[in-house]
Amino acid sequence: MVFKELVLSFCVLLTSVRSSLAPFIEACHESDSQCNLRSATNALPSIAGGVPALGISALDPMHLGRVRTNNAGLSMEFRDTTIKGLKNSQITKIVRHGRHLQLELKCSLEMRGDYTMSGRLLVMPIEGDGKYRIKIRDMVVDLKIDFSERRAGGDTFWSVQHWNQTSRVETGASFRFQNLFKGNKKLSDGIHEFANNNWREIFSEVAPPMVQKTVGQIVQEVAKLFSKVPLKDLIKN
Repeated sequence: MVFKELVLSFCVLLTSVRSSLAPFIEACHESDSQCNLRSATNALPSIAGGVPALGISALDPMHLGRVRTNNAGLSMEFRDTTIKGLKNSQITKIVRHGRHLQLELKCSLEMRGDYTMSGRLLVMPIEGDGKYRIKIRDMVVDLKIDFSERRAGGDTFWSVQHWNQTSRVETGASFRFQNLFKGNKKLSDGIHEFANNNWREIFSEVAPPMVQKTVGQIVQEVAKLFSKVPLKDLIKN
C-alpha cells in the first residue's frame, strides 16, 4: 500500500513539474475566442522576456545579425541590429482551427544598427554606410502558422511546419541614416525629408526584409514552447 502511494505521489509530482513548464498558458477550447485571446495576451510578456526552462530566448531586446536584400535597383544590408518594443506588443486577434493558427500582433518598434545602402530609394538616388535607426509606430502583423503533430512519451506535441506573414503600419514610421552621401549634409537632409514625408512607401521599400527576419525569430522561439509542452497542457478538447 505504501509503495502504491509513493508511485502515485511520484506521478503527481511529474505531472505538476511538466505542467509548470508553461504556467502562463491558459488551456482553451478551439471555439472559445475570448479565452484564446486572453491566454495569448497573458502569455506574451512571459515569452517576450524569455523562458529558460523551455529554452526560449528573450525577444526584447532582439538581436539580428546580417540582413541583405537587392530589390528594384536598391541594394541594402543591415548588420548588428537591436530591436526594442516587442514586450509592449498587443495580440488583437487569434483564431485556432485544427492545426492552423492565425494571430494579429500590433507593435511599435525601434531598430538600431549598421547599414550599407546604394541605388534608388523610390525615385531618389541614395548611397550610404554607417549607423541607422528606424522607428515604427503601430505596425500590425498578420501571422499564420501551420503545425504538424508528433508523438513522444505518450503525449502529442505540435511542430511548426510552415508560416507566413503580412504587415502594415497604421500610424507612422521615421528613418535616420548616418553618413549618407559620405556625409554631405544637404543631400542627406533632402533624402531624410523625402523618406519621412513618404514613410508608408519607404517602409514598404526598406522594412520588409527586417520585418520578415524579426517575425521569423519570434516563430523560432515560440516553436520551442510547442516542442516541449504537450497539447493537453495547452488546449482543451
